[in-house]
Amino acid sequence: MTDADLTASLDEADLRVLVMCLFHMTGDRKWLEPPYRPVRDVRLIADPNAGFDPTVCAEIRLAAHEWLSTPPCTPTVDDPGAGSFGELVSIFLGENVPSEYIPLIRQDMGFEHNDIDWTYDDVPIDRPDVMIVGAGVSGVCLAAKLRRLGIDYRVFEKNADVGGTWFENRYPGCGVDTPNHFYSYSFAPNSEWKHFFSPRDELQAYVEDCATAFGIRDRIEFDTEVTGASWDADSKRWNITVRGPDGAERVESAAIFVAASGHFNQPTVAEFPGQSEFSGEIFHTARWPADADLSGKRVGIVGTGASSMQVVPTIAGDVEHLTIFQRTAQWARPIPEYNLPVATESQWLFDHVPYYDRWYRFAQFWRYGDGLLRFLKKDPSWEHPDRSLNRINDRHRQEMADYISDKLASHPELIAKCTPTYPPFGKRILIDNGWFDTLCEPHVELVTDGIDRFTPTGCVTTDGAAHELDVMIMATGFTVTNLAARLDVTGRNGRRLADDWAHDNPTAHLGITVPEFPNFFVMYGPNTNMGHGGSGIWLAETQTHYIVKCIVEMVRNRLSTVEVRPEVRRAYTDRVDEMHQQLIWTHEGTRTYYRNRFGKVRSPMPFRLVDYWQMTRDPDFDDFVTTDVTAVDTRAEAVRS
Repeated sequence: MTDADLTASLDEADLRVLVMCLFHMTGDRKWLEPPYRPVRDVRLIADPNAGFDPTVCAEIRLAAHEWLSTPPCTPTVDDPGAGSFGELVSIFLGENVPSEYIPLIRQDMGFEHNDIDWTYDDVPIDRPDVMIVGAGVSGVCLAAKLRRLGIDYRVFEKNADVGGTWFENRYPGCGVDTPNHFYSYSFAPNSEWKHFFSPRDELQAYVEDCATAFGIRDRIEFDTEVTGASWDADSKRWNITVRGPDGAERVESAAIFVAASGHFNQPTVAEFPGQSEFSGEIFHTARWPADADLSGKRVGIVGTGASSMQVVPTIAGDVEHLTIFQRTAQWARPIPEYNLPVATESQWLFDHVPYYDRWYRFAQFWRYGDGLLRFLKKDPSWEHPDRSLNRINDRHRQEMADYISDKLASHPELIAKCTPTYPPFGKRILIDNGWFDTLCEPHVELVTDGIDRFTPTGCVTTDGAAHELDVMIMATGFTVTNLAARLDVTGRNGRRLADDWAHDNPTAHLGITVPEFPNFFVMYGPNTNMGHGGSGIWLAETQTHYIVKCIVEMVRNRLSTVEVRPEVRRAYTDRVDEMHQQLIWTHEGTRTYYRNRFGKVRSPMPFRLVDYWQMTRDPDFDDFVTTDVTAVDTRAEAVRS
């Protein structure tokens, strides 16, 4: 790299990150003292100059330039040590980081070992085999860790490749709303991201590359769907019915059964009177036809959630007319960097500056993780509980309301339609990907009256207006209340998971284990969706650790079955419900799939990420009923929760 190229790369650097790298490079504590301490910045996208004045910015870049220009560029400080690490992260953020976060951060950044060290040589007994349903980010993560330990496993995936949600969702504009340097496995950093918020194709390629790099592809059966599973008390094994690519069914057996089928793989398809009479095309965003051609057509789209907000700006330039049917307005915020590519200069920093990628990832973890949750709690003394939860939540509301008003200033009739009446974060906050600009286009219409019926040439709304359409797109989300129950799982005593989770009320201890279902684990189960922020891949790592630790402890203690106690699940669920009563998702003005018909929140977790991480570090085997490898299970039917 030339001197000019190095200068150009350092000009792109996040100086908050670069200061930490300078400490690693030189070991000089001056980089941890004023004037080199970053200023606290609570914005989602922080100032890359970290609040430093121009003179300090120049000093930081010059020092980094001199060090990187002098081979061999070997850092002086690798691991600053657990005792000093809390000081470093607090300086980095400009705020005190509670001590309970330090072990989590050190592991996520790779300063502490996060894998389970164990081999079968330690306990020479029969090896349990594991059956995994689903090769999305959770299934791939679990398979990788099982392979590392030499634990026998197989994966059944109904699609033609890995990826799960990212394999299935191919609609225009599909992408992630979490920065991908955090939305990635901590043990598989990607140096090839082309965007800071990656579109679907980049994410799918990442999961595919990980499956290959982890060496797990030969253990995955693609185009193979699990249609049922039942527990055999005599053999203490699961009998799992699968349908292969040829349509033939067969029964497989495994000691341990893991449902990694996730939240978002069963589209919710709205049905309207007369729909079968419509002569045009109708399809869901998650089932976007490969040959779909919207050019010059009159297109309708039902819904204004995350997928619609990505689709609409992407297709608007191609269609003759676009009609958006809105049930509920959505809060959205601008992130100018959303479509920003990773410049060559920035990429060089990730590839060549020691520790740059680690500290950059931590910055995203903090901003898109727990920082928001404390502002989503109800303040009983707040004087405007109808519109917001507390003073900070009200400030967020005003900021977004002002943004909507500014964007729609030329179309004031849209402002009331597009400004939600519920508190911000009551539903997922969306990213303005050109949504409000698109609404102002002359060939785009926002309709807030409900669809009454379809006709052969379009639809009629409840106000009697007819809308002529060639294509109707259903951006109506997913059914998330049955989760793993749709696999038709039957546990001990003939107990069906669909019955246990009936009435849109799925519950599981830690979102992972269910009474009367021995040796059965769920990934991305009830109350593990991260409504306040976080990464689904981060969640997969925490649950993988818990499940693998359970399996290892089963082998070490010569256990053939583990089954969570009913009272443990009940206590955990009560705790979840109690905490949610204090949080935004139980607000009376919010209608969301997060909450079931009884008002119980069954999708988001109420915990901080650090709390859930701690809960999944070491399984408490007092929470389980167990049998050893020689015991006969003679228990009567357990008390059901």
